[in-house]
Amino acid sequence: MAQNYRHTLFDEAVKAEQRRQGSRASYDKMDANADGTPDTLTAKEIAFIGERDSFYLASVTADGWPYMQHRGGPAGFLRHIAGNRIGFADYRGNKQYISTANLKGNDRVSLFLMDYPNRDRLKLVGHAVSVELADDPAAVTALMPAGYRATPERAFFIDVIGWEWNCSQHITPRFTEAEISAAVRPMAAELNQLRAEIAALRAAQKGDDQ
Repeated sequence: MAQNYRHTLFDEAVKAEQRRQGSRASYDKMDANADGTPDTLTAKEIAFIGERDSFYLASVTADGWPYMQHRGGPAGFLRHIAGNRIGFADYRGNKQYISTANLKGNDRVSLFLMDYPNRDRLKLVGHAVSVELADDPAAVTALMPAGYRATPERAFFIDVIGWEWNCSQHITPRFTEAEISAAVRPMAAELNQLRAEIAALRAAQKGDDQ
């Protein structure tokens, strides 16, 4: 069972608030054996990560402000590398470099991954490092999605220390254009077949009338 996510984020202030609100006892039971050992990514988490075409990445500025950024690409651009390490190529964008700069002072990050059609969400926390293309071109280019037309500048490598699945409550199902196209493809094929049959029947009827 994953425990280190809560062990990491439930500091004394959080625990005190949980006691005040009456929820601490249940968490004490769930996390009785938590000792700071990282939550191991299982096949379920790895598969979920590999299916995503976007996620949200949070880092912390030097002044302590949280910074949230959307990351997107072809499905699978966020990859499991080995063990608890995941990573992705960072493409040339608006040249703000906020996340890149944040990691130089504080390597802690949080990732939020959503699967809207299936109403699933996975939260990850870990330590991240960025590697410039010039410093390790092989490592950076290895994370580039095949055939994707973008210019990588660096790669982010994240060592996950904790993860947690959230409940599906309040997640509204949303679908991409590709998912909708796949869903309606059988209906479109049937519609085209029916149109062809109708056209044939009309042609036959017209022939009989003549």
